[in-house]
Amino acid sequence: MDRIDILMKQWQKERPDLDASSMEVLGRIMLLNRFAESGFERLLKPHNLTLPEFDVLAVMRRCGEPFKMSVGTLCSYSLLSSGAMTNRVDRLEKKGLVQREPNPADRRGILVVLTDKGFDLIESLIVLRLAETDRLTSLLSNEDQTNLAGILKRLVASMQTLDGYVDTALDDLGPL
Repeated sequence: MDRIDILMKQWQKERPDLDASSMEVLGRIMLLNRFAESGFERLLKPHNLTLPEFDVLAVMRRCGEPFKMSVGTLCSYSLLSSGAMTNRVDRLEKKGLVQREPNPADRRGILVVLTDKGFDLIESLIVLRLAETDRLTSLLSNEDQTNLAGILKRLVASMQTLDGYVDTALDDLGPL
């Protein structure tokens, strides 16, 4: 029995007229996300880094050389507003993990550049991140992981369709 089973029993007792079965899926997804984030935040703490800051460094690293991009592009890859991204970049710059430089293609724009220190840190942390995700999913067989990933992908796609959500940020990403 887990927390979601308890939640389901409570609703069944209090409102037997309601079908709360969808909460079994979404509630467990939310709970799993909390477990995953909590575990990884513990790994980041000794490095004086938050999960949102890690995400910015990871975007910059996985997009490849020259490890520099505009705030707008960073926002597209991370689905953040420019204000939220600016705050994260400010914190990362104070830590010496990124720096700003003028954008030669846009006189008013700036580029965020991954420093050597930032590159070295994300190189080591991505290994820890993947080890943690492997640890968390290790209870599932490879087949179960593949099946679950496919099911969740369909669920995300159908939610986007139901809500009329269009991921326009993907249009800005260009070829991968």
